[in-house]
Amino acid sequence: MAQQVVLSFFSYTQNKFWAFTQMQRAIPQLHQQQGIQFFRTLGTGAGKGFSLRPDFSTYALLTIWESEAAATAFLTESTLMQAYTKRSHSQKHFSLHTLHSHGLWGKSNPFVAEKRALQDDEKIGIITRATLRPSRLLEFWRAVPAASKAIQNAKGVLWYKGVGEWPLVQQATFSLWNSLEEVKDFAYKSSHHAAIVKKTRKRNWYKEDLFARFAVRPLPLNNG
Repeated sequence: MAQQVVLSFFSYTQNKFWAFTQMQRAIPQLHQQQGIQFFRTLGTGAGKGFSLRPDFSTYALLTIWESEAAATAFLTESTLMQAYTKRSHSQKHFSLHTLHSHGLWGKSNPFVAEKRALQDDEKIGIITRATLRPSRLLEFWRAVPAASKAIQNAKGVLWYKGVGEWPLVQQATFSLWNSLEEVKDFAYKSSHHAAIVKKTRKRNWYKEDLFARFAVRPLPLNNG
């Protein structure tokens, strides 16, 4: 049975303090969900997320399930998801099926790749995640504006947002792309992106990092 990954974004016009507290308070309830394999409660950065300033109006939730049925039950029946939906102004839910993943997230790789073709209604999703070395924080954040500009100007990117587990130190991004070819063009032909990747390796910015590629489709639960 294929693993099911769900990435949810919640935007708030009210209940922002409640949303902030769920970064910790939701954790015990998530542990209790039937069929859950991995999860992270995530904050976001201002603007598109590539910022030192937090966005207190938007939060994200990454969950990995043993099956599509377990994920669907959580999204449609759990009291926790009902609370998120009731208090948030809008929601985006993405269904992700892992096509490729390498690296570590919390000392393991939670994503199980599935060998299958991309379906007609699916786009490409990319998750990158890293724990930064304290001695490299200043260098990393100096490079962020250039990285942000590179992805803003990339052909084929449909949507993106920077997220994080802990401010400054544990950072991740999610980007949605029209096609794999356009992802590859950005990765290998963008001079700004290539320079940042080269500097990342040369200067050893990360204690731990992960890259994952997904087949993505929006879920019908989306609102706003």
